[in-house]
Amino acid sequence: MIIITSIKSLFNKGEQAVKNILFIVGSLRQGSFNKQLAEQAEKLFAGKANVSYLDWSQVPVFSQELEANIPESVQAARDAVLAADAIWIFSPVYNFSIPGSVKNLLDWLSRAVDLSDPTGPSAINEKVTTVSLVANGGHEQAADIYRNLLPFIRTNFVDQVTASRINDSAWVDGKFATSEEVLENLAKQAEALLAAID
Repeated sequence: MIIITSIKSLFNKGEQAVKNILFIVGSLRQGSFNKQLAEQAEKLFAGKANVSYLDWSQVPVFSQELEANIPESVQAARDAVLAADAIWIFSPVYNFSIPGSVKNLLDWLSRAVDLSDPTGPSAINEKVTTVSLVANGGHEQAADIYRNLLPFIRTNFVDQVTASRINDSAWVDGKFATSEEVLENLAKQAEALLAAID
């Protein structure tokens, strides 16, 4: 048994661990345009990394009163983030800003895990992060907020932002069409994210 374990460990030493990318889709609407962009991005990691989607639909509005007994939904979100090598946020733009619900989630994730040390590491501490935005406008304003916020909460931000406008027909049939330029930018962003992990 010891010999087999040793051989296995020698064999696995040369192998690179598979990377885990966690997608956070900033719109909870079924079939959201940002979810559709995320699904396009997911294809880019085939054979390169595992992709999972964070279910944060039950995360409550942040309150320090809830921290003493962390809600299960918050703990589940923390666990998913801790297990990830990188976080990719796909965000709508609300009133030229980031959605309040996404900000609330990031507030939870940025809180110290050990309440006795408020300045200690959080679940998202030093995680590689990046952002893509699908909206009708306000991309730059929202992107700038993420550019300031994500480094502030001590993540390693990859500033290779993909911004995409919603095509007119999407409002009719619900299908978001990505241009060749957007797909190229998305591919560059995926490569930059993987490079940042390494």
